[in-house]
Amino acid sequence: MADDESATDRTGSEGGQDRPVPGVDSTTPSISRVYDFMLGGKDNFAVDRHVAEMALKIAPDAPAAARANRGFLRRAVRHLAGEVGIRQFLDIGSGLPTQGNVHEVAQAVAPGSKVVYADIDPIVLVHGRALLAKDDSTTVIQGDIRQPEDLLSRPETRRLIDFDQPVGLLLLGILHHLNDEEDPGGIAARLRALLPSGSHLVISHFHNPGPTRPEVSAQAHQAEKLFNQNLGTGRWRSHDEIMAYFGDWKLLDPGLVPLAEWRPEPDEPVERGITYHTFVGGVARNP
Repeated sequence: MADDESATDRTGSEGGQDRPVPGVDSTTPSISRVYDFMLGGKDNFAVDRHVAEMALKIAPDAPAAARANRGFLRRAVRHLAGEVGIRQFLDIGSGLPTQGNVHEVAQAVAPGSKVVYADIDPIVLVHGRALLAKDDSTTVIQGDIRQPEDLLSRPETRRLIDFDQPVGLLLLGILHHLNDEEDPGGIAARLRALLPSGSHLVISHFHNPGPTRPEVSAQAHQAEKLFNQNLGTGRWRSHDEIMAYFGDWKLLDPGLVPLAEWRPEPDEPVERGITYHTFVGGVARNP
């Protein structure tokens, strides 16, 4: 999914005015639309911008964290498609179209790579399907990560993904939006169990470094409170809690690290604000 010239016609805002989208609730903030705003997109409404602006008061460099997450996604997908040879990807919690989406990165390395995007937000389905209407190797479905077996058994998923062959499973910025009582660890384990040997799992997650970085930890607590008050979700977890989502899969070097530190490109810009240590990522392989 990618930026295009019709971005101002697709969604929410044009010239400071919000446009309604059929089937989309513009009165309740959406995680994907808040993230879109942080990336400089136009697919958001006033209620999303309000939450984003409150977040910026706590972490003025939050857009840098959003950009770091996109950079991590691109590098991880490029590695999986190029060096590992993965040819099919499942991106759960994919969010709204932006620059450098999974199918663009993967297909630039390996033409014909297949991608299934999944997101719970109906606006993602609206924009994604319009963008991908002529792409037979890529599709987008609306679904809930809390029902992983349903996502992986959908006809649209099965049309593109062969679960007898290695899969690149992408869980970027999604597990931290599952509350503890929703059992994110159990959901991650169920997803891993459905994938064959040679598959890879890519995770990015909000991180609270604890007493080793007290100022950063305090900011993480503030951000967590803000997200839960306005979005009803958002957990900044410890290093060990995030590591558990990989289970017994083998973590690739350099491990679970701040996003900018995962195999950076030589000239890639690094923005070291207060969010630098509160967003981490890693990639692991199913033995």
